[in-house]
Amino acid sequence: MDYKDTLNYLYNSVPMFQQVGSKAYKEGLENTIAFDEYLGHPHREFRSIHVAGTNGKGSCSHTLAAILQSAGYRVGLYTSPHLIDFRERIRVNGEPVSESYVVRFVEEHRPFFEPLSPSFFELTTAMAFRYFADEKIDIAIIEVGMGGRLDCTNIIRPELCIITNISLDHTQFLGDTLEKIAAEKAGIIKEGVPVVIGATTEETRPVFLRKAEEASAPIEFVEDEQKIKKTTLKSTILLDQVIAEEEKAISECTRLIEKVKEVLDKESIRQAQQQAALCQQILKQHERYYNAIGWVYEADEYPNLESELGGFYQPENAEIILHALSQLKTLNYRFEEKDVRYGFAHVCELTGLMGRWQKVNESPLMICDTGHNVAGISSVISLFSLLQYKKLHIVIGMVNDKDICGILELLPKEATYYFTKASVKRALPEKELRNLARNYGLRGNCYPSVAAAVKAAKNKSLPQDFIFVGGSSFIVADLLASRNTLNLH
Repeated sequence: MDYKDTLNYLYNSVPMFQQVGSKAYKEGLENTIAFDEYLGHPHREFRSIHVAGTNGKGSCSHTLAAILQSAGYRVGLYTSPHLIDFRERIRVNGEPVSESYVVRFVEEHRPFFEPLSPSFFELTTAMAFRYFADEKIDIAIIEVGMGGRLDCTNIIRPELCIITNISLDHTQFLGDTLEKIAAEKAGIIKEGVPVVIGATTEETRPVFLRKAEEASAPIEFVEDEQKIKKTTLKSTILLDQVIAEEEKAISECTRLIEKVKEVLDKESIRQAQQQAALCQQILKQHERYYNAIGWVYEADEYPNLESELGGFYQPENAEIILHALSQLKTLNYRFEEKDVRYGFAHVCELTGLMGRWQKVNESPLMICDTGHNVAGISSVISLFSLLQYKKLHIVIGMVNDKDICGILELLPKEATYYFTKASVKRALPEKELRNLARNYGLRGNCYPSVAAAVKAAKNKSLPQDFIFVGGSSFIVADLLASRNTLNLH
């Protein structure tokens, strides 16, 4: 088999949650333990950090990987789902696992795992652990697939655990209350292993405290000590700089014009014309800088810390990351301030992270985000008010096992909607989504594919408009896979 054949085999022969949802979910660790023993317990050959939570797992995992990579460590990164290519799930120092390794792993171990009938995620996790061991990495950042207690990544004994936050998601598997979901996430806490906890509620905090006490695990709640004293949108800082440059240019232009009035020499006229052109150029930059992506954090240890990741949820993730870095220092990990700064500022370049408040077009401004539950969508929508645009267009699609009505209730009624579906079996049909949306005062047309919906949104938008694409990771995946055909950069 070649790589394409291997992927077809994986997608069609083992249950894949990304495609079919609940049919792919397997409770328990029996298959994982058996597969791990067969492969020689590869997870014992490298150190690891385990990251669980409802939202923010991916951003935290990628940023930590970028920082440690910048510090000279050989870093494995295991995340899910992938957006464009399966190999995104398994990376070493940002480089995806090779196609040949994927093919070889499946061919070599197929006689063993086929009788087990593993899920897609069980098989992928085993592949990742074996690959990391073969690559002799220093440390792996392992993102939980779902929950924690029974997730197949939970066979590792990490040096640090992170639980980002808890909100209602995958309730059919993890429980229908925040307390029940927290109990599943808390299942990654190990005996004596420190754990960093992000945002909590009155229901979830006692769950984490109780589990940490049972495991004699040092526990640190991010909310008890804020390391970041101030957060500022990068666009605000850049806009202030542009305004200062503009004021200086206008002042110089005024001075030269006055000089021209006094002495009509060609050189003064030329300089005045140059300054006038500069003023016009700077004025045109206003909107571009206003819509710049990213944050600047003021932290005691890292003042003026720039992050390229946008979204209202990123300051919360940054706080978790800084607390995790403090824990890693106590565990004798070596990194300098420059490594932290470079990791925050270049996380996408270093790790291949995509889909987090990602700008894919400048004019009209188009941004996509993988937020797919009530908490994630709420954070995304909060940023709309900070952008400068004339009209709002939303390309949206969802999968059928989410709180669809809860999300629709949050969406702005003044937007023009382009209802569509992703190319996965779990996708909610676009007409069904449109009919549900009408109950919440949302109006728009249906499109059979994400590419068709985005193309329509572009055609109906003015340069000053804003197009948002999201509702599901799979909508973003289809968008990014179609960037060339849609002429997006």
